[in-house]
Amino acid sequence: MDDIAPQEVRYPDLKPAHAVPPALKAEGWKPVPARDYPAMIGPFLARRVGEAWEYAFLPEQRHLNIGGVVHGGMLMSFMDDVLGMTVWEAVGRKPVTTVQLNHHFMAPGKLGELVIGRGEVMRATKSVVFIRGMLTSGDRSLVQADGIWKILGSA
Repeated sequence: MDDIAPQEVRYPDLKPAHAVPPALKAEGWKPVPARDYPAMIGPFLARRVGEAWEYAFLPEQRHLNIGGVVHGGMLMSFMDDVLGMTVWEAVGRKPVTTVQLNHHFMAPGKLGELVIGRGEVMRATKSVVFIRGMLTSGDRSLVQADGIWKILGSA
């Protein structure tokens, strides 16, 4: 695996719209170039940890629900991106799409507190990948998810 973030491979012509705060940059976080829906809900960050990638976002006011915590739909969208990019890497950067994604909410995300996402491939066949993941913030687990991704163009 190379050290180019998955999104940098997918969108080499895009430049990140947001600067990474110095403290996060010092921890190895890089901005994720994006377009379309991910660009609307981001910005997202990425960093390599060993052989895997971690993804993150820093919740802003626009990510909150009426109760003042990160909207569940935002967390679900972010999890979909985290797991999708993890699967994409695992299958050799082939196109993939979500077939099923189950979420279990455990704690709310809060304004300004970094949300980190990690995925783990459980099993891969020629046509589908089974994966699970977790979103955390500090020492709190926010969302656990599991899902199935289809490898596009496979039988």
